[in-house]
Amino acid sequence: MLAPLRLALAQINPTVGDLAGNCELIAQSVVKAAEEGAHLVVFPEMVVTGYPVEDLALRPSFRQASKKALRDLAKRVFDDGYGDLVLVVGYLDEAEDFVNRLGQPLGAPQNAVAIIHEGEIKARYVKHHLPNYGVFDEFRNFVPGDSSLVVRVHGVDVGVAICEDIWQEGGTVAELALRKPGLVVVPNGSPYERNKDDVRLALVRQRAAGMHAPIVYVNMTGGQDDLVFDGDTIVVDGDANLIARAPQFEDCLLYVDLELEVGSSNPDLVIHEKTLPPFPIRESHIAPRLDDLAEVWNALVVGVRDYISKNNFKTVVVAISGGIDSALVAAIAVDALGADRVYGLSLPTKYSSDHSISDAEELAANTGLHYRVIEIEPIVASFLKSIHLEGIAQENLQARVRGVTLMGISNQEGHLVLATGNKSELAVGYSTLYGDAVGAFAPIKDIYKTDVWALSNWRNEQARIRGEVAPIPAGSITKEPSAELRPGQKDSDSLPEYHLLDEVLLRYVEGDEGGAALIASGLDASLVKRVITMVDRAEYKRRQYPPGTKVSPRAFGKDRRLPITSRWNEGSH
Repeated sequence: MLAPLRLALAQINPTVGDLAGNCELIAQSVVKAAEEGAHLVVFPEMVVTGYPVEDLALRPSFRQASKKALRDLAKRVFDDGYGDLVLVVGYLDEAEDFVNRLGQPLGAPQNAVAIIHEGEIKARYVKHHLPNYGVFDEFRNFVPGDSSLVVRVHGVDVGVAICEDIWQEGGTVAELALRKPGLVVVPNGSPYERNKDDVRLALVRQRAAGMHAPIVYVNMTGGQDDLVFDGDTIVVDGDANLIARAPQFEDCLLYVDLELEVGSSNPDLVIHEKTLPPFPIRESHIAPRLDDLAEVWNALVVGVRDYISKNNFKTVVVAISGGIDSALVAAIAVDALGADRVYGLSLPTKYSSDHSISDAEELAANTGLHYRVIEIEPIVASFLKSIHLEGIAQENLQARVRGVTLMGISNQEGHLVLATGNKSELAVGYSTLYGDAVGAFAPIKDIYKTDVWALSNWRNEQARIRGEVAPIPAGSITKEPSAELRPGQKDSDSLPEYHLLDEVLLRYVEGDEGGAALIASGLDASLVKRVITMVDRAEYKRRQYPPGTKVSPRAFGKDRRLPITSRWNEGSH
């Protein structure tokens, strides 16, 4: 026997620590869901507190505030007249009667979801599998649950899992399968990575087929420090067919009407025993997938937008050199914030070429950002009168004068400084500490140089398709890359050609392939040893670089943790 159920899947953008604001987002979604006749509303993982909370989970005051916010939310929804809706809401809880011991998070915090109905928290489920890889430190921050949860809603047995629970074989997945739910809902806080949505869909299809039940996978949106959440909420039926998908990087409520098997198992909680009367089943919507570069662009834009807005900044400043990296960062900032909130500074010295200055002017004209020129040659000359520097030291002085100028403007006018370095440069240490590395956020920190060109061409082509002015000057894209810190300087004087460099970096940094394996695969031995040596020596610089949006499976930062002091020489093994 089948029973109908209308689901509302809330793909929304919480902010870590903003419990009142997050609960307001939840309450607004409940109102919209009720107006559309929904019966069950599913929210993302830890939506009440935002995610990830990291060591905030260890603070008793934060845990208590989370639980109080959840209780207040349940009462508010009931008082507003929406008590009969069943809500699945992620929040931070704590295990009672746990004895603190070494190696266990203090206070026994738990990553949980609550089942809310008629103004009450009727049940809770605690995440079983705590990821402890990549950017995740959940084993540090939470204690796991050990019980499955099945709730009967309008005659349908609804099982619950949280994010990582469905990524691991056995455990939650196996236990739920044995309980034969008619539907499984999975709240998530799953950060964006390139090509990850294909992996998610394949996984959900596999789990749905194994349980012979539809799976609802609800993900959040928005930026949180160096992470971006891309939404991409999906629903897969019991035959592993994709039947609904939300747009990527957009806040929305995705409505899905399902006809589900009536419960015949032994649920932990019965909210409604009786099934709903039949109602017209609406066709589900499958949003089109973005292509790879569109995904990356949206992730970078959201990363900048939310880092600025959630940290209460209004404007940003970018050092515009006329080169491709600063042009790309400026274009991302304009898309994220609007041209009126982006300030570009040209900071030329005697080595700055005429075409670089003209490309910077063209970028400003194309995008409409605020633009001014501050000649720093007199400042550099003044330094050199007081202290004798030559070679690399003199080159770095120019970069550091630019950094000091940017930070001075930031302090004086209140703009947040965006650093313009890319992943290729950061990998090999091709940047100046306290110079071009200054800033509070680095939008293209996880973008290789070859992708910088690809994204710039993609963004210009999108503008042409829409009949707009292409933001990035052609000269910035086509000219030989150069830091312009000495006469005739080119990046290739210090680095391999970028297509070769990036091939090695991709495999060494993201794939953890050793030097011997890279050489055995056919890569030039001298190239491999040169690149690996540069990467390993630059760890101290990377530790001091600003955070930036993660888009790859292995970004610098929490993803890749290596000692600064190390005598292991990968290039010789």
